[in-house]
Formats: sequence, C-alpha cells, structure tokens
Amino acid sequence: MGTLGQLPIWASKPCIMGIDEAGRGPVLGPMVYGCLYCARSYQKTLSTLQFADSKTLKEEKREELFEELKTNKSIGWAVDVIDPRDLSAKMLKKTKINLNEISHNSAIGLVRKTLELGVLLTEVYVDTVGDPEKYRVKLSEIFPAIKFVVAKKADSLYPVVSGASIVAKVTRDRALRDWVLDETAENMQRNFGSGYPGDPETKAWLDNHKHAVFGFPTLVRFSWGTCNAYSKDNVEVVWESDANDEDEPNGRASKRQVKLTNIGFTGVKRKSEDIESNGKGRCKFFQARKLELLSQF
Repeated sequence: MGTLGQLPIWASKPCIMGIDEAGRGPVLGPMVYGCLYCARSYQKTLSTLQFADSKTLKEEKREELFEELKTNKSIGWAVDVIDPRDLSAKMLKKTKINLNEISHNSAIGLVRKTLELGVLLTEVYVDTVGDPEKYRVKLSEIFPAIKFVVAKKADSLYPVVSGASIVAKVTRDRALRDWVLDETAENMQRNFGSGYPGDPETKAWLDNHKHAVFGFPTLVRFSWGTCNAYSKDNVEVVWESDANDEDEPNGRASKRQVKLTNIGFTGVKRKSEDIESNGKGRCKFFQARKLELLSQF
C-alpha cells in the first residue's frame, strides 16, 4: 500500500477512489493495477493537480506528478503488481483464468484492502475491462454500500482515475526499468524495448532470448499469442511416469536420447563427480546457473 502508518482523519469521512491499470497489452513485464483515493470534499482540489490519462503525458511529467502525489497528505494510493509468470500460469492452468477476470480480481482486491485499512469509501470510479454495466453490477454485488461508476476512458473523464493511471503507469515503468533478470546465461541483454508485441526491438529480443527446451526468461508472458511464432523450433517434451520409462524399449529410448543430444545434452553416463568438476557434457543452461547433479538427498 502506498499509504502507511496512522490513518488520516479525512479517511473516516466519505471518500472517493479511482482505479486503472498499466501494462495490459505488453508481452513483457508485469501488469500493474493502481488506485488513488481521497476525501470526497477534496474532489475539486484534485481536479487542479494536472492529473491526466498517463498515456497522454510524457514520462518526465508522470514521474513528477507521481512524486507530488506521494507527498500529498490528502491523497492515498496503492498498487497491485502482477508478475508475468503469474499472468501466464493463471491463463494456462487447467481451469483457466482469463485476463479480464485477473483484472477484475485485482481491482476488487484494491477496494477490499482499502476498506480494511478503515477508509470510508462511498464512490469508486473504474476504467472498464469488458462490458461496463456487467462490471459495475459485479462490483456492486460484492460491495453493496459503495456507488460504482464504470466507464470506458475513465482515466480521461475523472481526475481520481487519472491519478490512479499515473500511479499504475509509473510503477510499471519503474518495475520494468529495474527488472533483475533471474537468468544468468551468457548473452542475456536488457534492450527489450517497450515490451509491446509490435515493437521491433521487443521482437528482436524475444527471438534472441528463446531456448529450445526452457522457453523464455521469466520476464516474458509466455501465454501471449505473440510467443507462439517463436516456439516452432522448440523441442517436443513427452511426459511419462517412471514406471513407463523403465519399461521403455531400448530403441525408442535411444531415439529420444539422440533428439536431446542435438540441443546440448549428452547420453554418456558419467560419474557425477566428473561432471561437476569439469562441467562438460551438460547443457549450457545448467552450467550458466551452476546447477549441480545430486545423487543423494
């Protein structure tokens, strides 16, 4: 949460909130939901703070406004940063959760956490995801004491949503800028562009950072259709039980082993001590990460 410590006096009076997101479309990085709230009596003052749809503002201006609202004691804010791995995992799990539902759940979570802080929310303005009226009804059923206004382009209509848009956008930009790549393989680069599928720099980065077995780095939302074009040369993986592996005819097993040797694995059985001492015969992925083979647990 952006507001910590003792709850300000104004939070116990009727308050309004705006909710918006940043990073819904990119194939790289997190999606961020942000909210901004203040006393309803502060609404007129809020409209004078030059908040606008974050997409219409230059990065320097967004950063400036974000720093200003952080120090404004009449404003509260919060964010929900959704990791790209979480996005893909939810969208590809057996019982799939689509992006709209993920977005709805994030917005609902922000409202719930703010209420739990003790803020007296009476009105919430939301930039819609999907049908505005259905979304409004859904929110109203969960929080019947709050009046919800759900609209397209709400970030350009309501200053409180414009403020939330800035919170979300700056948070995502900083997260992407400061992203620490988990992978330590050679030739890992950070020049991935904007992260949007149509960005030539992003396309080039994806093409140069795919792995035939392990796919993409964790920065990538691998459930996005954009990634399919880069998966044509991926190695086919067949999952079988240990029992089936033991009963596997030698010919079939060796055929698969040859297939793996083409991408860096070895079929030669060697002592683990020898393998760990010189690193030869192992996939570069494991060598780069200094992963050791354990024979005893």
